[in-house]
Amino acid sequence: MAGTGRPPRVVRPTLAVVGATGAVGTVMLQILSQRADIWGEIRLIASPRSAGRKLAVRGEEVEVVALTEEAFDGVDIAMFDVPDEVAARWAPVAAARGAVVVDNSGAFRMDAEVPLVVPEVNPHAVRMRPRGIVANPNCTTLSMIVALGALHAEFGLRELVVSSYQAVSGAGHAGVTTLREQLSLVAGTELGTSPGDVRRAVGDNTGPFPEPVALNVVPWAGSLREDGWSSEEMKVRDESRKILGLPNLPVAVTCVRVPVITTHSLTVHARFEDEVTVDRAREILATAPGVVLFDNPAAGEFPTPADVVGTDPTWVGRVRRALDDPTALELFVCGDNLRKGAALNTAQIAELVAAELRGMA
Repeated sequence: MAGTGRPPRVVRPTLAVVGATGAVGTVMLQILSQRADIWGEIRLIASPRSAGRKLAVRGEEVEVVALTEEAFDGVDIAMFDVPDEVAARWAPVAAARGAVVVDNSGAFRMDAEVPLVVPEVNPHAVRMRPRGIVANPNCTTLSMIVALGALHAEFGLRELVVSSYQAVSGAGHAGVTTLREQLSLVAGTELGTSPGDVRRAVGDNTGPFPEPVALNVVPWAGSLREDGWSSEEMKVRDESRKILGLPNLPVAVTCVRVPVITTHSLTVHARFEDEVTVDRAREILATAPGVVLFDNPAAGEFPTPADVVGTDPTWVGRVRRALDDPTALELFVCGDNLRKGAALNTAQIAELVAAELRGMA
C-alpha cells in the first residue's frame, strides 16, 4: 500500500503541513496546538516565497521550508492545504517519498483509489488508500454530512435536497478581503431603493464573486459545469454519495454566497426509507459525535453563523418533519467552514492514520 510501505520509524510520527501560511493552514496550526499532542516533529512547508518565515506551533517558533521533494524526507503524514493544481502535482510526490497524504483540495476526492473520509461517518475507509492519499471533503459537504450520517445510519437516506448559504472565507483570503472592502464602500450610502445601487457603490470591486456580496446574496459558488450546475453544487452531490456509500442517491443542490465572513449554513430536506419522528431524530442528533443540537425556536434558539464561528461541531436546529411527507425531515445546519469544514477534519483524518501507524510499530 503506497504511503505505508516502510515500517514506521517512531511512535510519535513526523507531520508535515503543506500550505502552512494559507487561510486553512493558519487555522490548522491553531488546531494542532489545541488538540492532543501526538506528533513528533511538525514540519511546515509552503511556497518558496514563504520559506524562512517563522510560525508558532505548540508554543514554539518553527521555520517554514520550501516545497521540494526533499522536504518530505522522513515525513510520516503530510496534510495538504493547497490549491488543486499544487496538490495534484505534489501529493503523489509526498506519497512516493513514504508519507501518507491527507489532502484538503479537490484534486483527488472523486478518485476511486482515494478514500473520502469523515471520521464520524466512515472512519474505516481511511485504511484503503492504494495511492497513499486520503481526501478531505469540500467545506460545504462537511458542514452537513456529520449530522446526515448519523440520521442515515438510523433511518436510511434515500433523497436529499439542499440549499447552502456559504461564507466568503470559502473563497479564501480574497473572499474575505472583498467583502470587507465592499462593506466600507456601501457604508453610509442610500441603498436598497433602486436596481443596481449596490453594484454602483461597489464598482468593479467584486473580487472572486460574480456579483457584489455586501448587502446581497449571490446564487452562485464555484465554476460553471454542465447544464447550468456549479462546481460547488456538484461537489455536494458527488461527495455525499461517496461518503455515505450511496452512489445513486438523488441529490438536488443550490449553492448561495452570503455576506458572512466564516461559517456555512444549509437548509436540508432529507427523505428516508421509512417513517421518521422528530423525537427520535432529536435523540440521534443530541448524542451523535461532532453534532450539537440547538433547537428551541420558542426561545429563539437555533444555530446561526454568529453562534457557530470558531467552534468545531456541526450545529443543528429547526428539526421538523416535512409537512406532506412522514418519511422526510427538515433541518437547518451550520458549520465553521475553516475548522470542521477544512482544517479540523484534515487533522482528524491524520490522527486516524497516526493511530494506525502506531499500531504497526
